[in-house]
Amino acid sequence: MPSPDTHAATNGHDASTAELGFGTRAIHAGQEPDPSTGAIMTPVYLTSTYVQSAPGEHKGYEYARVSNPTRTALEANLASLEGADEGICFASGLAATDAILKRLRPGDHVVAGNDLYGGTYRIMRQVFEPFGLTFSFIDMTDLDAVEAAFTDATKLVWVETPTNPLLQVVDITAVAEQAKARGATLVVDNTFASPYLQQPLSLGADLVIHSTTKYLGGHSDVVGGAVMTSDEGWTEHLRFQIKAAGGAPGPMDCFLVLRATKTLHLRMERHCENARGIAHFLDAHPAVGHVRYPGLASHPGHAIAARQMRDFGGMVSFTLKDDSVENATKVMKATRVFALAESLGGVESLVNHPASMTHASVPREQRLAAGLTDSLIRLSVGVEDLDDLTADLDRALRSL
Repeated sequence: MPSPDTHAATNGHDASTAELGFGTRAIHAGQEPDPSTGAIMTPVYLTSTYVQSAPGEHKGYEYARVSNPTRTALEANLASLEGADEGICFASGLAATDAILKRLRPGDHVVAGNDLYGGTYRIMRQVFEPFGLTFSFIDMTDLDAVEAAFTDATKLVWVETPTNPLLQVVDITAVAEQAKARGATLVVDNTFASPYLQQPLSLGADLVIHSTTKYLGGHSDVVGGAVMTSDEGWTEHLRFQIKAAGGAPGPMDCFLVLRATKTLHLRMERHCENARGIAHFLDAHPAVGHVRYPGLASHPGHAIAARQMRDFGGMVSFTLKDDSVENATKVMKATRVFALAESLGGVESLVNHPASMTHASVPREQRLAAGLTDSLIRLSVGVEDLDDLTADLDRALRSL
């Protein structure tokens, strides 16, 4: 059972776990056996309110929108995994994005990548731009372009790496130095990598954001988001957004993610192993055009990924040699093990068509300018047997 002191409980540098290995922290950080029963699993606290001994006198919890003991345990766990002082959990990754952007004011400027999750692009352009924020979407792998994008109004730099869906690799340390020199906050979306593969805060980032729906949840059964940081000002802002705007996750959702992080290191190792095998298989296949995977030596960001990541992740994107939407659709409809669906990061393998699914909100001309063609296929490689996955893709490719 977590401590009733919310802020103490979410301290990711707890002396009892700070020096432990990743796998040990994944299983134990933020969690103690329930003192009343000895239950080893954190209880799901299904309550909307908490009894007070006197007005304003309580045990650290007042109302469930503000905090919940199950959420407290998850926040402490995620903070530990990212090497942060604090973790703040939200109802979704976009709720977390919304809370971050709400610290900006009309006239403020954001430098962001031109290869982002479609929902991130949508909320920036269609929700916050009408309120007076401005955005520059650029190739974040080009440090000269990043430098040129800064203005006197730049307050935030938003990085995804590896990017979605083109799997570009951004040099976090280099961009962090640029942001710091300009007095801007660096946010890194670490969803594709997970805390096991990449530690953006240690590379200079100020905030790390996750869709916990993906690898952290890992089982395609929960939607959530989280931000980890060691900046007290940002922590105060984000907790206020939870209280004031209400983007809080439910206790059962928090429990499901907390259960899943216990196996994160094991799952990520298998995801990476399988994705590496799939990437090499596709790279040698006569029907395949271009394969995008940071683990391939031919990938332009391979050296940077090798430096800032533990391994290269479970996502692979590719095009066909006979490149057309019709052929891509035929391949995606022909898979049997790979399920055609949105999202990623679950134990099951998924195949996705970004142009019509996850990135449909990005204007076509902008997608094409970034390199996201109409025929690009994105794979979320699961933890099944690799032979079955390669056989499934080979059968689908041979359907051409």
